[in-house]
Amino acid sequence: MDPILVAYKSDPVRGAVWHEVFRTEAPDMKLVDWDPAGEAASAPYLVAWTPPEDLAAAMPKVEAFFCIGAGIDHLPIAAFPPGMDVVRMVDPDLTASMVEYVVMAVLALHRDLPFYVEDARAGCWQARPLRRAADRRVGILGLGVMGQAVAAGLQAFGFPVRGWSASRKALAGVECFAGGEEREAFLAGTDSLVCLLPLTEATRGILNADLFAQLPTGAALVNVGRGGHLVEADLLAALESGQMSGAVLDVLAAEPPASDDPLLRHPKVWITPHIASATHPAGAARQVIRGIRALRSGQKAENTVDRSRAY
Repeated sequence: MDPILVAYKSDPVRGAVWHEVFRTEAPDMKLVDWDPAGEAASAPYLVAWTPPEDLAAAMPKVEAFFCIGAGIDHLPIAAFPPGMDVVRMVDPDLTASMVEYVVMAVLALHRDLPFYVEDARAGCWQARPLRRAADRRVGILGLGVMGQAVAAGLQAFGFPVRGWSASRKALAGVECFAGGEEREAFLAGTDSLVCLLPLTEATRGILNADLFAQLPTGAALVNVGRGGHLVEADLLAALESGQMSGAVLDVLAAEPPASDDPLLRHPKVWITPHIASATHPAGAARQVIRGIRALRSGQKAENTVDRSRAY
């Protein structure tokens, strides 16, 4: 029996790990690097960050697209062949690294590290009042797999955690809010806001002046969702007025940003280059193998995207 073809269209260095995992753990499958003129074009499965243009024409037999990232807002979902499964990547290593980053960011803002860094650069030695974690309410926008893991990580440090999601969730020790009618109450009790939402037309620009005004004065922001969630000019204005006290941003509207982007040198903002979390190649390869086996047995792959909701 011929092996099951799986096309790989991504980083070749990480791809070497993928090839080894497929070779040793899925001998019934054959991972082939993307080549529009080669056998990859006839594969029923594609692994990539972005697909080739006109996927249906480039891969007429394609049945499922496995995105190597957790977010799928960059994908042309509407242009994909009807009935094709779209699966996103949510592996334990990716989630664990996100928890590490968000906990680091919330603690840095809670303990005033951005201010101490600026003080040190200015040659200033001045202590600020020490606050208890128990008095710093952390609100998480988005209670999916990562949001729930982040909530547990923050609880371990004693932060009261609340969360908001489009649909109702019930999490131990987390005060949960849902829907538009409960968002104002969620924001009013949030001192540090963490955005982990998927980027959809409903959430684009959600971090804006109106939202910042609903937070307590002096609230802080951690955005690890997508740059499209944030209206950057509104954040700058809120920082200037004192409504927001600081922000840690791992994502921006333009990546990389222009060298004169005012956020880059803002004393109350820390920026990192979209590194909060990343998939581990071996774990990601195993997730795709499990997904293909599930699909071939007539089941859904884990983390299959609801194309009508785009996540």
